[in-house]
Amino acid sequence: MLLFLAVALVSAGALAYEVRLTRLFSIVQWHHYAYMVISIALLGYGASGAFLALVGDGLRRHLGAAFAAGAALFAVSAVTSFAVAERLPFNALAVLWEPRQLLFLPILYTLFALPFFGAATCIGLALAAFPERVGRIYRYDLIGAAAGAIGLMLALFVLFPDTALRLVALLGLLAAALGISLRESGAIRKGRAAACSAAAIAACAALPPSWTALHLSEYKGLSQALLVPGAKVLAEDSSPLGLLTVVSSPTIPLRHAPGLSLYNATEPPAQLGVFTDGDGLTAITAFDGRREPLNYLDSTPTALPYHLLEKPEVLILGAGGGTDILLALLHGATTIDAVEINPQLVRLVAERFAAFAGHLYERPGVRVHVAEARSFVAGRRDRYDVIQIPLLDSFAAAAAGTHSLSESYVYTIEAFEQYLDHLRPGGYLAITRWLKLPPRDSLRLFATAVSALERRGIGEPGRHLALVRSWNTTTLLVKNGPLTGQDMAKIRRFADERAFDLAFLPGMAREEANQFNILDQPLFFDGAVALLGRERDEFLRDYKFDIAPTTDDRPYFFDFFKWRALPELLERRAIGGVALLDWGYLLLAATLVQAAALALVLILAPLLSLGRDRREPAAAGLARWRVALYFLAIGFAFLFIEIASIQRFVLFLGHPVYAIPVVLCGFLFFAGLGSGIAPKLTARLEALRARSPQSAPIRISAADRLFRCFVRVRYPPLALAIAGIGTAALLHLVVALPLFRWLMPLPGALKIAVSLVLIAPLAFFMGMPFPLALVRVAAARSALVPWAWGINGCASVLSAILAILLAMSLGFNAVVLIAIGLYVLAAVTLR
Repeated sequence: MLLFLAVALVSAGALAYEVRLTRLFSIVQWHHYAYMVISIALLGYGASGAFLALVGDGLRRHLGAAFAAGAALFAVSAVTSFAVAERLPFNALAVLWEPRQLLFLPILYTLFALPFFGAATCIGLALAAFPERVGRIYRYDLIGAAAGAIGLMLALFVLFPDTALRLVALLGLLAAALGISLRESGAIRKGRAAACSAAAIAACAALPPSWTALHLSEYKGLSQALLVPGAKVLAEDSSPLGLLTVVSSPTIPLRHAPGLSLYNATEPPAQLGVFTDGDGLTAITAFDGRREPLNYLDSTPTALPYHLLEKPEVLILGAGGGTDILLALLHGATTIDAVEINPQLVRLVAERFAAFAGHLYERPGVRVHVAEARSFVAGRRDRYDVIQIPLLDSFAAAAAGTHSLSESYVYTIEAFEQYLDHLRPGGYLAITRWLKLPPRDSLRLFATAVSALERRGIGEPGRHLALVRSWNTTTLLVKNGPLTGQDMAKIRRFADERAFDLAFLPGMAREEANQFNILDQPLFFDGAVALLGRERDEFLRDYKFDIAPTTDDRPYFFDFFKWRALPELLERRAIGGVALLDWGYLLLAATLVQAAALALVLILAPLLSLGRDRREPAAAGLARWRVALYFLAIGFAFLFIEIASIQRFVLFLGHPVYAIPVVLCGFLFFAGLGSGIAPKLTARLEALRARSPQSAPIRISAADRLFRCFVRVRYPPLALAIAGIGTAALLHLVVALPLFRWLMPLPGALKIAVSLVLIAPLAFFMGMPFPLALVRVAAARSALVPWAWGINGCASVLSAILAILLAMSLGFNAVVLIAIGLYVLAAVTLR
């Protein structure tokens, strides 16, 4: 039992460390950078398999000491690796145009591979030392990983990310304490384990704070803001949703008003900047109840819908620091429903800085809801005059393409249909985005609106649309009904008085599109006209960037990358062409190439070594290439389905912070149960197979009838597992999205319960193929067990990257279908 507990602890530590690294890289660098480093670092799993294949025999003779050493390596390197990495002069944004930055990548890969190498060595060693207990060891491995994923997410609600590192290290040291005692018995074992555990707790408590302190990139918005003389941090609050930092700048006042007209003559009131993970600025604006100081907000593009309606009822999807609530109050909105996903941000405005904000959330008619935008809209029966989606991400992050790997269900065709369903006749949907040149966000939004309107049976969608451009933002207006001549006259007057350009308006001439903020060509107008014309498909195909509408199956709104444009952009590198790359996608593709090369080395080296070992004969039907192909296939397939499910459940649960731990916990826990059932299932099927038809009872149970369908195949347990995976996965494809849209209004706790119920059957069967095959490999040729473990680990790393790339190109449904095919391939391979 001590072994199983030690495996669960080290597995929990490894998953918790992976989740924690994702959060820390989101704060210190940018979240997409975590994909590269963590994916390569996870090759430590593959390296551990190679290591055990070469020296595993010696380590098994000293199991306790070897296990303890691996767990201690994980704990120590988890702390020291991040401390060293933070002090390297690495700039993730400069990788594409400053080649010397690439020299730091091998150092980072090595640093972050060490913890995963240590953890994986412990688990692989347990599998190799006790092949008869593979099912139970794998079960505790998966259940421990599930506990680590969900446990760390819960811990991040009360702990800062740097403090959570101490917990991760503690899990590793506790596993090491149990490992030391594996060969002992009775009171000696208990005493040694207790003493070592106490020492582990003391060591984690004594860690110097400087080892775990966070050092933000100097290029992040928060770092830049703190360079201003007199700027200081007033408050910090942390949760899995982000690290919030409130900054004041009394010497040089903060002024945050995206798209503010150059004609504006009103000085904005005092503001406090609120940064999420060191970027993504929103402002808390001083408010004393008077409207006159807020007049500057009327000089922003987001004020446009308020000039078309009187006393509207407003829905704001993304309240941020409350600026858009102030805009609605300025224009006499009768009711304002403001939706904000981060409860910490709501508390900052409503409690900590309530007096500064003029008790904004207590104003008559203002109702604040902590919820995700799509979930909130789906659960409301109210209709609104204005639905506004404001601009909350940072300009620097948007311009650098750092959001390109982020899914966003707010900007899909299905989302637009929901918004339009909740508008009153004559109501407006208003969406503001940063201006990019050449146009990307704006044209994709326009194309999405066109597709949503066409799905509603509207033959001339252009009559419902308007697009206004300021010097650094664009605002798309979608009306629930055709724009009238009076509407268009008001839009023209609004734009002219504020020096905003009309990017598109029904019936406007091309010459009207480029009057104030002059471009070489009226690119926005030309793009909008092309998207409304008969040659839309040709325009989308030939445009330099991918601006096709996004859907709930492919929700990567910020991914504009096209491979065909890459050579041209790189040729223009000297004149700024690299800045046009959405380099998150390119970085992920580069990571896949690096990971593939390293994985081949890690698999090939021990394969050659094993090939020279002539002492152990190969069992019939278990050639090395079959083992390799089988474990590669199930490694790819497991992660393909898991990652596609995480992305799918983001829509249902409302945020990756909730979807990742729930889906990971569900898959790992129920897969662990499946792996534990696998030996019993094998025994039952073999017993049924051994019975002759003549000796079979006249009456048999329904379960036995089902099992008899599989006993005629070569390996019945595996056939049953693959059939279960295929059936459950196909059901997910058919019913998941319609079910999510129907159940979206449910409370969060019920959504989590529904998610686990949906995940359970699929995950249960997915937990079987690995232990079923590993038991056969161990019986036929035990030396291949650690190698198979390493192959599976390397495949998991590659599949994590490849699944995202495939989802961005083909959609989640395609990723799941490919995974089903891989499971079938695995079943055919293992004969």
